Amino acid sequence: MSIMNEAWDTHALHQFYKRHLLDDLLPFWSKAVDQQNGGMYTCFTNSGNKLISTDKYTWSQGRFIWIWSRIARLIEQGVLPGDAAAFKQEAEHAVAFLRDNVFLENGNCAFLLTEDGYKKESIPGEGYDTSFYADCFVVLGFSEFARVSGRNDIAEEALGLYDRIRARCSSGHIRSEPYPIPHGLKSHSVSMILLNTSEQVMETLRDFHHPAYERLKKDCLAYTEQIMLEFRMPDHRIAELLPIQGEVPPTVLCRHANPGHTLECMWFVIQAATRLHREDLAAQSLPVIQKAFELGWDTEKGGLLRFVDQDGGLPKGEQTGDPYETLILETWDSKLWWPHSEALYCSLLAFELSKDTRFKDLYEKTHDYVFRIFPHPDQQIGEWIQIRDRDGNPMDKVVALPVKDPFHIIRNVLLIIELYSKASD
Repeated sequence: MSIMNEAWDTHALHQFYKRHLLDDLLPFWSKAVDQQNGGMYTCFTNSGNKLISTDKYTWSQGRFIWIWSRIARLIEQGVLPGDAAAFKQEAEHAVAFLRDNVFLENGNCAFLLTEDGYKKESIPGEGYDTSFYADCFVVLGFSEFARVSGRNDIAEEALGLYDRIRARCSSGHIRSEPYPIPHGLKSHSVSMILLNTSEQVMETLRDFHHPAYERLKKDCLAYTEQIMLEFRMPDHRIAELLPIQGEVPPTVLCRHANPGHTLECMWFVIQAATRLHREDLAAQSLPVIQKAFELGWDTEKGGLLRFVDQDGGLPKGEQTGDPYETLILETWDSKLWWPHSEALYCSLLAFELSKDTRFKDLYEKTHDYVFRIFPHPDQQIGEWIQIRDRDGNPMDKVVALPVKDPFHIIRNVLLIIELYSKASD
């Protein structure tokens, strides 16, 4: 299902993704909005034909607010057709739902809520405050909503929650369900989400001419440099886990790479570095992107593998028995929706940054695989069948949370539309 001509047709790209958003993705998710309580239902089967729970994971609610707010802003800018007020209203309803229900006495966010907002333990006996990632996604959602609504109070709440997240991370005591960080190791994913979060808050504070803007610029640069200095290896791969101190052990945990995470993180780096006028850091991301495709692309079946060894293929090394290690070894060859949506945008952004045709080639092979494998065959349902095995067949498995995630695909489609909207004017 290639849309590429011999010439690089950015207008065709723009129209293709606009159509995909309006005809395939939004019809599914628009029906998932909880008009009564606020927020969105996300606990669908992989096929999308059945809602199996009305529980609301805070992680997904924050992401929903971000998506709906960004769509409203793009409608207001004339980039997308539609009713901006309706998207804003549904986003505002979700913001109110979280403000009324999600916060704990310590100011952190509960990880899981019921349909009508009661706090619920995702793991019985483990409490409500089980993942700082949930808080990060609330910050992302609130920040983007503040931008489109002009609500200074929501921007202040996002900043306050961001500062609490920073304090938790500085203390060295963070919980990170569904992926607890193995003892004695530091995780690239922490620096990565904090880069994304700080960059979002920075942009929001700039819009409000907020006095904390300069502080957020420093944070954003620090996280960018941390990723590129600490987690970027001499061979240009990103190490997902490293020892807090000492030599890197030859374990599965420290040898494995996550190609999708790398690609997502590198467009974070490009975006932040460009806004911070650090073109040197943006340029450093380009060989990292190439390395992620080199390690992650399945040369036999096509598509990106979930986890690979630092030398490619099946993850290997000494085993520690950690649950995350088991996940790596048991699911390494699955094909998931989110790395592929990240690969689409990241390869296009890298091409636009560098004009290196190798990134265009990476985009084209990713595009051909993605739109042959992932979109739902039944257009009455729409969206993608998000979880696939190595051969591309649907799998009924839980990935991270027992949800059909609304975030990665729509976010990357929106970013591609933004990237090429000027070219289509």
